[in-house]
Amino acid sequence: MENNTSLLVETARTILDNMRTVVLGKDMELKLALMTLLSGGHLLIEDVPGVGKTVLARTLAKSLGCEFSRIQFTPDLLPSDVTGVSVFSSSTGEFQFKPGPILSQIVLADEVNRATPKTQSALLEAMEEGQVTVDGATHLVGEPHMVIATQNPIEYEGTFPLPEAQLDRFLIRLHVGYPQETEEIAIMDGQQYKHPIDDLKAVATGSDIAAMKNVISQVHVDSLIKQYIVRIVNRTREHPDIYLGSSPRGSIGLMRLAQASAFLAGRAYVDPDDVRELAPAVLSHRLIMHPSVRPADSDSMQVTSDILEEIPVPGMNSRLGPSGN
Repeated sequence: MENNTSLLVETARTILDNMRTVVLGKDMELKLALMTLLSGGHLLIEDVPGVGKTVLARTLAKSLGCEFSRIQFTPDLLPSDVTGVSVFSSSTGEFQFKPGPILSQIVLADEVNRATPKTQSALLEAMEEGQVTVDGATHLVGEPHMVIATQNPIEYEGTFPLPEAQLDRFLIRLHVGYPQETEEIAIMDGQQYKHPIDDLKAVATGSDIAAMKNVISQVHVDSLIKQYIVRIVNRTREHPDIYLGSSPRGSIGLMRLAQASAFLAGRAYVDPDDVRELAPAVLSHRLIMHPSVRPADSDSMQVTSDILEEIPVPGMNSRLGPSGN
C-alpha cells in the first residue's frame, strides 16, 4: 500500500485506540461503529438501557472532532423537531430556516423506537440522500454524516417498531451487551471521580475521514467475492424460514463494509473472511422471519449464520489483489 494510505490506516487505528480509553471491553463493537462511518452508512444499536450506547456515539464524535447532536425520541416528538423549521422573522419580513439536529455530522437518535412512525420517517431523507427538504427548500446535512440510532428491545412497552424501510437504511445492527466482571470494575474505577470522556481529545478530522472513504472505495473486490455476496443475499430470499429477504441494499452494504474491514487490516483487497465475519451484522436486521417460525427455534442472526455455512466459500483466487498478488 502507498505511504499515504498506510498513514490513513494508522490514523484509523489511532481512532480506535482513542475510543478504547472510554469504552472498555467492546473492541468489535467499536470497530464496527468506525467501519460503518467509513462506509458511509448508519448504525442501529439495540440493547437494554445503561450498557453504553450513548457513550459509544459521543466517543466516536469526540474522537473525530465532529459536530454532535442528540435527539431524544419520545411519543410527542414532531418531524419538524428533527429536520428543522422555517420561522418568520419580523425584522426581515422573511421566513428563515432554523436547522434541526439531523443536520449535524454525528447524530444520536436516542431510543428511536419510542417516537411515532411519522417522526421516525423524518430521518429517511437525511440518511439516504444526505439532505432534508423543508417547505420546498433543500438543506444539506453535515459531512461526514452518520446517524447512530439506539432502541430498547421491541418487547418493552411503549415502543413503535421501526418499519422495514427504515431498518433497511441502517448499514448494520449491533448489540453492545453487558461487560465482563473485570471490565465493569475497570469502568467503575474510571468513573469514580469523573467520566473519562470529559478528557477525550480529537485524533482525526473530517478531511481524514473523507480521505479514508476515498481509499476504501478503491479496495479491490474480486468478481468471485461479489458473486459470493450475491449468493448469500439471494439465499435469504429463498430460505423457507424467511418471509422477506434482504434487498440489494444489503449486498452493497456488505461489500462496502468488507472493503472498510480490509482497509483497517492493511489490505488492498477484500478477503472472503471479511464477508463471513460481517454478514450477520449487515443482513440480520433486514430479514423478516416467516410467521410460522417461533423465535425460540430460529432468529434472523442464527439463520444468517446457517446460510453462511451453506454457501461455498470462494477459492484462493478471490484472495488475490488486482495485480494477482
